Amino acid sequence: MAIVELVMPKMGESIMEATILRWHKKVGDAVNADETVLEIATDKVDSEVPSIATGEITEILFKENDVVPVGTVIARVRTAAGESAASPAAATPAAPAASPAPPAPAPVAAAAEAAPVLEKPAGGVRFYSPLVLTIAQQEGVSFNELENIAGSGNEGRVTKKDLLDYIARRQQGSVTAPAATPAAPAVTTAPAPQPAAAESNGVAAKAAPAAPVTFTTGNVEIQEMDRMRKLIAEHMVRSVQTSPHVTSFAEADVTHLVRWRDAAKNAFEKREGEKLTFTPLFIEAVVKCIKKFPLINSSLDGEKIILRKDINIGMAAALPSGNLIVPVIRNADMLNLVGLSKQVNHLANAARTNKLKPEDTQAGTFTLTNVGTFGSLMGTPIINQPQVAILAVGAIKKRPVVVETAQGDSIAIRHMMYLSLSYDHRIIDGALGSTFLSAVAHELEHFDPQREF
Repeated sequence: MAIVELVMPKMGESIMEATILRWHKKVGDAVNADETVLEIATDKVDSEVPSIATGEITEILFKENDVVPVGTVIARVRTAAGESAASPAAATPAAPAASPAPPAPAPVAAAAEAAPVLEKPAGGVRFYSPLVLTIAQQEGVSFNELENIAGSGNEGRVTKKDLLDYIARRQQGSVTAPAATPAAPAVTTAPAPQPAAAESNGVAAKAAPAAPVTFTTGNVEIQEMDRMRKLIAEHMVRSVQTSPHVTSFAEADVTHLVRWRDAAKNAFEKREGEKLTFTPLFIEAVVKCIKKFPLINSSLDGEKIILRKDINIGMAAALPSGNLIVPVIRNADMLNLVGLSKQVNHLANAARTNKLKPEDTQAGTFTLTNVGTFGSLMGTPIINQPQVAILAVGAIKKRPVVVETAQGDSIAIRHMMYLSLSYDHRIIDGALGSTFLSAVAHELEHFDPQREF
């Protein structure tokens, strides 16, 4: 007889919390080991959490839509019937460790009411995630204000939800920026831009939900954004606000590549059991060029440039809802064409069937998006933070072009494709961005039509 605690699983190295979407079980329900108990969501993917034991659900500690830190107890399962839930909970040795967990929702309720001053942890230093710091900077929230926001996260950390709740209350006038801490030197440069930033961002934040109301007099239909679309919108806005985007364009004659693929695809599928699409061929070319220009495979941390030694290529894939997600092919430089094809097909199929795992969308260092799939000739993609560049490939079209040969110029029908590279102009200047893009186009144009797969 024992009580087994179900905790919020760690969904990835950079994910510290998850949102409960839906409970499949309620208190009193029987559950089998590995049976789904609830669905959760991170800013990457949705996942199901199975039970780790067979028994009866005795406690559910959080409600749907609650944001819960990883490692927090979210439910308890009694592994045998016949006793009340209270007695085994008291008898099990795991109960003392779990005793801090039930009060966890209390800071959330307190934060919703008055944003009390939070005592600093024993170490004296309070941790803030990069996302929280970014939002605070964008909304003009000083470090003094952050120190006074009650955190509902693990060990009292301030979560994104805590900060957004505080900002909303401040805009409504229910809280004011702390005036009792004027001596903090870290905010000496902040007062001038803060009111303008907070005011302008406040207007933008309120305008978004209010905008549909102004058009209700006409023949319109108002639809609520789903959770994934809200996350995508948030990421796109944050990316544009973080990185000064520059986009360069190039054109490539991919006739050799197209003809080789058309001739090889049937034999490839018969031998390998995988379809041969253009995506692994594009990724292969990108990887070769990243090795020549490693700064493209980097990220920026403050004033430090982090050169990524692993080449992990993200590829935009469509979800059943129509939204896009970016699963990642890890160590793409270690894979041959067969390996790349298997990874591309596996991740694309997992995206279509909602079976992507959280780790499938993490640790990307460069992203490729195929806008040609939707018929577009070219696009200006938005960088997938914290990366510094993203490549878009357009539709392949037959066009008459001038072909230069040793015997002279001629006009021929060729398979042509546009490429566009958006890059972070803080560390990638036009020379490097354009040179890298030209190198990718050169790789595609000089594809070996005699190669083996």
